[in-house]
Amino acid sequence: MPYLIGTDEAGYGPNLGPLVISATLWHTPDGVREDDLYTALAGAVSRHGDPDSAVARVPIADSKSLYKSSGSLQALECGVLTAWRAIGRQPANWREAWAQAAPHSLAALDRDPWYADFELQLPLHYDSASLERLADLFLQTLRAADVELVNVRSVIVSPEQFNGELERWGNKATVLSTLTLDLIKAILPAEDGENVFVSCDKHGGRQRYAELLQAAFPDYVVEIYGECRSHSFYRWGPATRRFECRFLEKAERLLPVALASMASKYLRELAMLAFNAFWRQHLPGLRPTAGYPEDARRFRDEIAACQQRLGIADRILWRNR
Repeated sequence: MPYLIGTDEAGYGPNLGPLVISATLWHTPDGVREDDLYTALAGAVSRHGDPDSAVARVPIADSKSLYKSSGSLQALECGVLTAWRAIGRQPANWREAWAQAAPHSLAALDRDPWYADFELQLPLHYDSASLERLADLFLQTLRAADVELVNVRSVIVSPEQFNGELERWGNKATVLSTLTLDLIKAILPAEDGENVFVSCDKHGGRQRYAELLQAAFPDYVVEIYGECRSHSFYRWGPATRRFECRFLEKAERLLPVALASMASKYLRELAMLAFNAFWRQHLPGLRPTAGYPEDARRFRDEIAACQQRLGIADRILWRNR
């Protein structure tokens, strides 16, 4: 029974707010791969996020198809909180969600002023009974297919940390790749003789990942099986436990990557709710931002005097790329 890992991020492009990277870990029967999971779990999982589908089945799809900027988090929340419940997580508020999903990122809650006094109860759109019913359906379908969702884990990278990583590595794509590979290593189960198949969305258009993989997994030679625009494909490891890693265009079509995409987006949007609430508390009427470059510049200009008055340094506010 191999392990499947899917990874994806939210917030790679913005100048404001965190970068969030998530990984999902699955245990599946031999012969069942990432491409097969939607079929195997069709009784409980929907690729769509309309309310009728969300009531009957769990929406798991590319986060961009489930959530639009300034829209409702309903479908995104339904899928993420149901998946979390399937692995024993039931956060009552956004702080617990952050603590359970990304425990190594908790320092930002104490350091960044927009998180300090922010409170938000979860779920935002669903009652616990509905989520419990969906989680039961999801777990029953997983068991019937002999599939296990083992873990969902995230890392939340603040602007200050991102800028430090950028100075260290020199470009955004390498920052994303390095942090993603660190997360993959962190979520890997202990050595047990079972193969591991990893699928990642492409990182900033990068085509060559062998050097980064070799640095992350130095004990074995990383073999290159193809590097092109649509995919980059690698293998390594001992005969008793082989690793296969693919970086793909539009990898969110694969269920493990789609759930990682959703977890990343949900955590980032909760963080942006805190960020916007902080600035609107000081500047009533300020239009919220999603943090993407053009609007981020508008937002930065409008908060400049307030930022100076509050003594908030650029290094914790603004991502340099």
